[in-house]
Amino acid sequence: MKGQMNTEKGEILVDEDVLAKYAGSAAIECFGVVGMASVSVKDGIVKLLKRDSVRHGVEVSVNNDKLFIELHIIVAYAVSILAVAQNLVDNVKYKVEEYTGMEVGKVTVCVEGVRVIN
Repeated sequence: MKGQMNTEKGEILVDEDVLAKYAGSAAIECFGVVGMASVSVKDGIVKLLKRDSVRHGVEVSVNNDKLFIELHIIVAYAVSILAVAQNLVDNVKYKVEEYTGMEVGKVTVCVEGVRVIN
């Protein structure tokens, strides 16, 4: 399913992959987020993704003209996970709505790991 907006001049369709890249880019800008995570369901291994793979730690779905975003992240050690998650939700929701003009219904944050950064 694609994101869809109707304007007086026509219809705009936005691919979910594009929406996921926006959300992933906004997520890695947030303080305390080390990066996006990829989880292997087969063996339960969490892998830190490179900065150019932000889309792979994000799932986007569209339901009733609202976006639902799920972010899989790795946080920095010694930061408040709650503070990072709240900042992440606010930042991603604001930026995705601002750039796409579409309403975000819910942002879910899945903390997949903690990493010590030097």
